[in-house]
Formats: sequence, structure tokens, C-alpha cells
Amino acid sequence: MSTDDIEQGTGVNALPPHDPDAYGQELARIGRHQAEATTARRTVFEALAGAGLSHEQADDIVSRLEAGAVASAHTWISESIAPHLSAECFADGWYAGVRDVAKELLNIADTTATTHQGRAAATGLRFHPTHNPVSPASGEAPPELVPALDPKAVLAAAERCPWALAPCEARHWPDGAFLGTALSAVRPEEHAGYTERLEAFAQQHRERLEQLLRAYGPGSTPASHGRYALIGQPETLVILERMETAPLLLRGTWDDEEEDVFLDDLEFAWGPRIRLSRR
Repeated sequence: MSTDDIEQGTGVNALPPHDPDAYGQELARIGRHQAEATTARRTVFEALAGAGLSHEQADDIVSRLEAGAVASAHTWISESIAPHLSAECFADGWYAGVRDVAKELLNIADTTATTHQGRAAATGLRFHPTHNPVSPASGEAPPELVPALDPKAVLAAAERCPWALAPCEARHWPDGAFLGTALSAVRPEEHAGYTERLEAFAQQHRERLEQLLRAYGPGSTPASHGRYALIGQPETLVILERMETAPLLLRGTWDDEEEDVFLDDLEFAWGPRIRLSRR
């Protein structure tokens, strides 16, 4: 390939001539994606605020999602190959460039996952505050103490709702086996009076709970296949109450601690939340 070929752009691996119109179109597409991402991010923050998460937790979740998107781009770039029939020197330069770009994308993913803080707070949405046991500054009133939930009292309240419970000998696990996970989805400001709230929930949905136990509880046909094992447990009342009150918070807590299939089965058997508004 001659020098003239390179200068005139006629070589095999010559770069295409610069097209300012095409570059402008690329910038427009990038701007559109960025604008749509801003709208989508706010939608996610609204959902997380409604689920009772703090702005720190919301920032962490969204940052990890965005870091994952960058990491996916890293995979695409890393797997790209030089054009067919490229000269060896061109291919060497291609792969060197790919490695540089992929390395930079990985650095961006690392940074995105850890440094994008404060965005949730900046939305102006009402996020659930993080309760940190810090000492008040001199002259300030101490923070209001959050009452702790008493697991024994919660279980006792559930046991006072026999229409939702299977006989003790038919239950799959010892009472309270999933109680800790369920109670961790109860927000601190809901701790006071929670046992009364749980009993009110069970009384309000008594007919629905009776139907749930008959249709899916121990001894039913669906349960005979080894599914729906949570139904009939006393702590399942807490899970159902949380499913109606803070479903995203419950799911996030559950995913960290228990097998998804148990909650998936219970969600299917209990049915969509819209049923409550139709009763």
C-alpha cells in the first residue's frame, strides 16, 4: 500500500472520512439516552422511596445497576474482533485499543458502583431516614428511641388468629423459623403497636386467610407436591402483612436471607394486591 493510498484513504484498512453530520447524529442519540436514563432513574428512586428504603440504600441499588450496565458494555467491547482480512499490524493495533477501552470501562464500573452518592437525596423525595446510633451534639435533644419489636409478642399475636394457622403437628418448621426475616421488613416507625396491627390485618382478611389455608395449606393437593410450605406457619401472617404494606422492602430482605421459592409460592397463593381494593 503506497503513501498516496494512505493519504487518499484508499488503503484496505483506511479509516472512513470524517462526517460531521454523522457525528452530530451520534451526539443526539447519546443525549436522548442520557435524558431517558435520568427519567428512569427518578422512577426507580420513587419506587424505592415508596418501599421504605433510605436514600443511602437507594443510591447503592441504583449505582450497582448502572455499574452492571457499564460492565456489560465491557463484555461487548472485550469480545469484539478486528475486521475480516485485516493486516496483522492493523489487528494488533485493534486489539490493543480494545484492551485500553475495556480497561477504562472496568474502571468506570468500579467507580460507578461506589461513588454516586447523594443523588437520591437530591431528588427531593421522602426517603426513610437511616437510624444511626450517634450521640447528639452538645445542647441538642437526643434522638427519639425506636422501640424494638418483641418476636415472642408477635408470634403470640399470630397464634391468636387460628383461622390462619395449620395444626402444630402439620407445620413444616418450628414456629418462628422465618420470623426474623419477616420482621426485618418492618420499618422502625412501625414498631410501636405492630402486634395490634398484625391482629387487625388478620381479622380484616379472615375469610381470605381461611381460603388460603384450605386451598394451599398442609394436606391440600398443591402442598402434597412439596410446595407452599410457608402456609399455615404463624410467622406467615407477618410475611403477608408485609407483602401488602412494603412488598419491595420484603423482597429485598428475603432475597438476602431465604430461598426465593418459598416467597414466590406464597405470593402466587395470596394473589395480587389489587384484590384488597376489590373486596
